[in-house]
Amino acid sequence: MRLFKVKLLLEGRYIFMYEMKQEYKIGIEQIDEQHKKLFELADRAYVLLKDEFAIDKYDKIVEILDELKDYTIFHFKSEEEYMESIGYKRLFTQKIEHAKFIESLENVDYKHIDVDQDESLVKILNFLNDWLTEHILKTDKLIGQ
Repeated sequence: MRLFKVKLLLEGRYIFMYEMKQEYKIGIEQIDEQHKKLFELADRAYVLLKDEFAIDKYDKIVEILDELKDYTIFHFKSEEEYMESIGYKRLFTQKIEHAKFIESLENVDYKHIDVDQDESLVKILNFLNDWLTEHILKTDKLIGQ
């Protein structure tokens, strides 16, 4: 499942490419709000990809990646603490998936970003799209059940 939607200015407001919809809510307000931030970061990457007037996007890409890394570290810690507090039996599996996500961010080739910025943004978006659809819809949804 792809999250892509056309970004249009409609009646003075934007419809976002990446938007936290009801189907992505797991029923735990604190975690849902944190997931919303991940959607916002994905949308920023998409807007940057589509920005025809930005000649050099490198600094903004690095900014998004740094913010994504910092925020996911915070989010994963918070989510894991919640799971521990309720005795969630799939906590260990979640921790492994979270560690793999952070490792992927730590292994980003910043030299390649500078060589092909738009390709790098597409890779970031595919990575986030897979995470948002696979992890939240299939793994995190179980936390709220």
